[in-house]
Amino acid sequence: MTRYRIIFALLAAIVAVSARGERYISLDEVIALARQRSVDAEVAANSLRSAYWEYRTYRAKLLPEVTFSGTIPSYNKRYNTWQNSDGSYTFLRDDNLRLQGSLNVEQRIWLTGGTLSLTSSLDFIRQLSGETVGNLYMSVPVALKLNQPLFAANDIKWDRRIEPVRYREAKANYIMATEEVAMTAIRYFFNLLTARETRDNAAQNVANAEKMYDAAKVQREMGRISGNDLLQIELNLINSRSELMEGESNVKSAMFQLRSFLDLPESEELIPLQPDNGGAGKVDYDNALRLALDNNPLALNIRRRQLEADYEVAKAKGDMRQINLFVQVGFTGTDNNLGGTYRDLRDNQIVEVGVSIPLLDWGKRKGKVETARSRQALTESTLRKEKSDFCQNLFVLVERFNNQQSQLGMAIRADEIAMRRYDSSVETFMIGRLSALDLNNSQENKDAARLKYLDELYMYWYYYYQLRSLTLYDFEQGMPLDVDFRRVIAGL
Repeated sequence: MTRYRIIFALLAAIVAVSARGERYISLDEVIALARQRSVDAEVAANSLRSAYWEYRTYRAKLLPEVTFSGTIPSYNKRYNTWQNSDGSYTFLRDDNLRLQGSLNVEQRIWLTGGTLSLTSSLDFIRQLSGETVGNLYMSVPVALKLNQPLFAANDIKWDRRIEPVRYREAKANYIMATEEVAMTAIRYFFNLLTARETRDNAAQNVANAEKMYDAAKVQREMGRISGNDLLQIELNLINSRSELMEGESNVKSAMFQLRSFLDLPESEELIPLQPDNGGAGKVDYDNALRLALDNNPLALNIRRRQLEADYEVAKAKGDMRQINLFVQVGFTGTDNNLGGTYRDLRDNQIVEVGVSIPLLDWGKRKGKVETARSRQALTESTLRKEKSDFCQNLFVLVERFNNQQSQLGMAIRADEIAMRRYDSSVETFMIGRLSALDLNNSQENKDAARLKYLDELYMYWYYYYQLRSLTLYDFEQGMPLDVDFRRVIAGL
């Protein structure tokens, strides 16, 4: 039974391996999938949608708002207190049905920050009991109202300056977030590529070590090598087999991470294709700084925070004294029937000026102004530091990227030399003219040079996309990064 179980397990493993489809995948494809399917990309898209609807809400506040309000109906049957002319009190029975409705068109005034509204209303009362049972109508066909703060900060003016900057910042943040998603995808891609390369090197080293161990045993019998060299070759074989087992585990782990990040099925065996060595060329720091200050969300963030700090100061100053002007002009009419309320209309005018000036507040309002000014100064100094740090980090990144191209070229050459030296060392060892330690050293140099090349290639692409994320510029194509924001907001 045990034998059949083993055979069945082997057959199941063969079927599982054959069912797993291989998929060759390039770096560009991984980045494209990450931008479409990764959780990080979805988070960035949701942040953009939230900012879009906030901006839409702000835009709606600038447009006229039409509202209808009414009470349909209001029924009262109760006693109310009434004071007679001699000062005595009595209770009067109130039994009526009321209907009321009004249509209001309201518009904020951009220039002054006030509110202008146009209203039309109709009130109806039906007396249900008492000496005069009947209907009564009152209409306000048209009434124009103005509510204007005289010294308060014009919040709508500040919103018109702040909110467009905030939305542009959100769009720039989205583009930068997609580039950061690409950087994460690059890291996972090269983790898998390096793991597979390490495993393949280990498999090749095992095959070579087995051949050399067989040849070494023959040479030992012929007396061409020492027993110490034979033991060293056997040790190399054991180490190679151990590294192969570890390499298989690392490949599975790296592949799981990449598949999970890209939301791909586990049935796919991803085989990364080695990317090219890039062709962006050297990047000029002054040009990169100009692009970054024009496109990076940091510049918009600085502008927005400066405006917000200025608004807080203006608001605190406006709260030092409050004077509000209210004006209403229109017409009104009353009658016992509906048609009569719109004839013989009379003027309906209201003018109010409300004043609130503190006489003794122990410096509370002045303290708010000084607090706002202190925060404004703190914000300005913080923003200067952030801009200085940003410029410094960008300079370091540009230098690293430019140097990385030279480092990558040297790594390519070192990989070629190490491979040729290893092949020569194997041939020399096979004829008994090279020690096992020297052969082992040549193998380690070959493997290290290959991994060094992949590491330098990874750093090149990582620096390149990091540079793109800061400048929002494609240096290979020579054009700014662009996104169809309508499709992103619509979820397409």
